[in-house]
Amino acid sequence: MRKTMLAAMLAAMGLPGVAGAADVDLDKFLRRDAFTDIKLSPGGEYYAATVPLEKSTAVAILRVDDGQIVGRFVPPENNHARRFDWVSTDRVLIELGQKLGSLDEPRPTGELYSLRANTSSGELLVGYRVTGGHTGTRISGKKAEAVAAFLTDDLPDDDKHVLIAVSSFNSDPYTRLERMDVTSGRRIPVTRSPVQRAGFTTDREGQARFALGAGSDNVNKLYYRDRNNETWRLVNDEAVTFRIENAIGFSEDGTLAYLQVQQRKGPDKIVSWNPLTDERKDVLRDPLVDAARIIRRPGTAIPVGALYLGETPRTRFFDEASADARLYRSLESAFGGDAIFITSSTQDGNKVLVETFSASNPGDFFIYDQKAKAAQHVVSRSSWIDPAQSAQVRAITVEARDGVPLHGFLTSPHGQEAKNLPTVILPHGGPFNVFDDGTYDVEAQMLAAAGYAVLQLNFRGSGNYGRAFHQAGAQQWGLAMQDDLTDATRWAISEGIANKARICIYGASYGAYAALMGVAKEPGLYRCAAGYVGVYDLPMMHSRGDIQTVAWGETFLREWLGPADKVRNVSPVNLAANIKVPVFLAAGREDERAPVQHTERMEAALKKAGVPVESLYYPREGHGFYVDANRREYYGKLLAFLSQNLGGDKAAPPKPAAP
Repeated sequence: MRKTMLAAMLAAMGLPGVAGAADVDLDKFLRRDAFTDIKLSPGGEYYAATVPLEKSTAVAILRVDDGQIVGRFVPPENNHARRFDWVSTDRVLIELGQKLGSLDEPRPTGELYSLRANTSSGELLVGYRVTGGHTGTRISGKKAEAVAAFLTDDLPDDDKHVLIAVSSFNSDPYTRLERMDVTSGRRIPVTRSPVQRAGFTTDREGQARFALGAGSDNVNKLYYRDRNNETWRLVNDEAVTFRIENAIGFSEDGTLAYLQVQQRKGPDKIVSWNPLTDERKDVLRDPLVDAARIIRRPGTAIPVGALYLGETPRTRFFDEASADARLYRSLESAFGGDAIFITSSTQDGNKVLVETFSASNPGDFFIYDQKAKAAQHVVSRSSWIDPAQSAQVRAITVEARDGVPLHGFLTSPHGQEAKNLPTVILPHGGPFNVFDDGTYDVEAQMLAAAGYAVLQLNFRGSGNYGRAFHQAGAQQWGLAMQDDLTDATRWAISEGIANKARICIYGASYGAYAALMGVAKEPGLYRCAAGYVGVYDLPMMHSRGDIQTVAWGETFLREWLGPADKVRNVSPVNLAANIKVPVFLAAGREDERAPVQHTERMEAALKKAGVPVESLYYPREGHGFYVDANRREYYGKLLAFLSQNLGGDKAAPPKPAAP
């Protein structure tokens, strides 16, 4: 049985537990993960975890020996701990993000909170609320300033200070690097970036050596400076080389820098660069996908390899004969072939926190003692999920009509052959630089439990397959990106996977746009369509929502969506007369990313065209639904809609509440 500290964590956060569920019981799939991230402290005495609550994400510090919570921080509603890092043996630094809706990407607020073991709340060190807007007081040592701050270097040999990147609240600011006291919040300037909206990369002595940023034109520039030198020099200009280069760290002796470099064709490379000679050497490249996570030597920030999420997750190393590679290979063997990734380690590198995961397993975490060669289970993300009963997932490759290879994943019901099945096409949101990676996917598993094959395609514009594939999606809404989904649907029919009379297309955000555009553009291909918090009136994206409110957002919309007067003909709201099948729409009235007017106009256009349409609106929800009752109602209605049109199972009635 997979053990977990979930009950203790939820109880400490003031949340009730949820009983286990049977097949196709929504509770099984809608129950929140125990946490979303976990890291081991430098001394190995504690681990910290992010804990998803209904409308926020909290952080808890737990003792390794007994799993007891010894520190907790719960941010305000709609605020989320988007990242945290250990900055001493008993203290974490937390970066906040804000989002209105469960599917929204957390927009960083630039606030940094300190949370120490054996305390019951976090302390705000830097950010706009230091001025008293929410905290009510100014604390000595903290600078009351409207800025956004992000951790750059935790300075492992200094428990009292960190380096942070600080930007003022004006248009495209130049970033400052500052040294901050993690107990008082006092900050001292260190240097200033040569480029706007920059992030810094430091060396093992804590000196800023690289700065990567972009102005309102969204053109990335990478700068470098020598140790103890204030002069920055340009290493890469995207406008000249047509690629982005990002510094990921230095070699053990500090003589080489490692860069992740986009290529004109195919996936990114990791290269070594000698700043003295300007010599570059290829170090690592996967034949299919970009590096998803950089692997670092335990106890250090030295990059030694990468995790790739392709047909199956795989790790590769700069030196396959190194001790780092041997550690991973032994762990991969010990955990039966599941993918593994070391998320953190003690400062001496002996104890490592290992995450294991697969398409059927949301994730388990273990502390592995290298000297003792012993693993201790810490916690499981979703202990109520039995991987042996999960739906089957396999990688697929489809050739688009223009010959471009497209990659994705097919999920089929547990124990059933993927033949002649009712099928749901499930395009991801984003759409740009987002991708389906074949790891455990709650929606795909839920739909498979209801009896459907689920096809998830990384259409052009998706991330993970190199710069050229990503940029091939520019201004292709409703055009080549949509054709890719059509081609994948027809592939599923030709392979005998999908019953051609029982196919629905469903998605959220951009996926909702693709669903409605799919049935408008291919009226005979799909039996129904469903859109969740979608955008359907593309010209409206230039005037409503949160993207165009910043300078870089206007550039993004113009270059990647297309000018407002050019996208009317690929807006589903203007193509309702072409739609001949039932539609289900759902939206939140507080959605800032895809304002509710998109859904209201789509619904009105469908009704005017005589198309059967069901709708569901929540007044206090945003870009994705937070409230448990609303989520249950929404997915219940979605499964009922699909059942009515495709014949799959509906949601089981909710279990009665415990007395």
